[in-house]
Amino acid sequence: MKKPNALKKGDKVAIVSLSSGILGEEFCSHQLNLGKQRLMKLGLEPVFMPNALKGLDYLKHHPEARAQDLKDAFQDPAIKGIICAIGGDDTYRLLPFLLEDKEFIQNVQTNPKLFTGFSDTTVNHLMFYQLGMVSFYGPNFINDLAELADNLLPYTESTLHSYLEGQEQHEILSSKYWYEERTDFSPAAAGTERIQHLEKKGYEVLQGFGSFSGPLLGGCLESLYGLLAGERYPDEVEVSQKYHLFPSIEQWEGKILFLETSEEKPTPEELEKELLALKQTGIFSAIKGILIGKPQDEMYYEAYKEIYKKVVSDDTLPILYNVNFGHAYPHCALPYGVDTTVDLTRKTISFNESYFQTT
Repeated sequence: MKKPNALKKGDKVAIVSLSSGILGEEFCSHQLNLGKQRLMKLGLEPVFMPNALKGLDYLKHHPEARAQDLKDAFQDPAIKGIICAIGGDDTYRLLPFLLEDKEFIQNVQTNPKLFTGFSDTTVNHLMFYQLGMVSFYGPNFINDLAELADNLLPYTESTLHSYLEGQEQHEILSSKYWYEERTDFSPAAAGTERIQHLEKKGYEVLQGFGSFSGPLLGGCLESLYGLLAGERYPDEVEVSQKYHLFPSIEQWEGKILFLETSEEKPTPEELEKELLALKQTGIFSAIKGILIGKPQDEMYYEAYKEIYKKVVSDDTLPILYNVNFGHAYPHCALPYGVDTTVDLTRKTISFNESYFQTT
């Protein structure tokens, strides 16, 4: 896997809207300004790509414009990193415009750049994985950099700092606190704190013992399910298969699968249906173990545990639950393809190699 360089103070980072165009709406302008200020405080120079702020309606109807921003970001040597505005639900529509562009593919493979986001950005991550580039299932612009409180969530702030040169993380520990999702994102909510809870559970071992190692691969369960079942869009499965987006069983061999559920908070019945679709691919027989993200707001927390064990139906496959990635707050960053060790005794997740280019 080709690795990006760590970001340096003064670097330009592109903000792209690869799915939802919400960042360009007037009602989101206060969040745009907050995220911009936070990036500048990190010592980075935000660059909003030409189509990133064109709004919900335009970007919904112009996936080629979304794709063009990503192509331009990789084409521009001055841009060193790329941050997704937010997720969405139709990112797969960008694939023909990206994976049939030989120049884009060459740019990715010869000049990898830090790329971060989560949720339906899973689709972009799987694309980069197929192209051989490490990307990060981690913070995005609206959900994280544009946090409405006066300060970033400390754990997420540490994750963002880990993208900078000299601040790389080598181990991921459980956060001391977790936070509820906001119900008010209006300008009136600026300066208000999220509802905070002491993390009483930490990482939970659902099954297994000792430790297991392997490269990381996974994402948002609903996005993975969409690529397999196509319930949201009738052509999603066809597009996914055409571009070999969902990894083959050979590619899953020896990996650590990471999974998390979205803000839609699927019912236990929906979770079971989606996991069964994954199981039918055979990946549970190929992987070394599973990392599961904390459910947002801890909805269905206990019920989910039972569903995961029921569907996997193999108590020799290690499962670590309640990890801080995805739609629950705060956020760590999981680098695709990077060799990782999960110690179930110490309840730690550590990287066995750098996730950045090293000289």
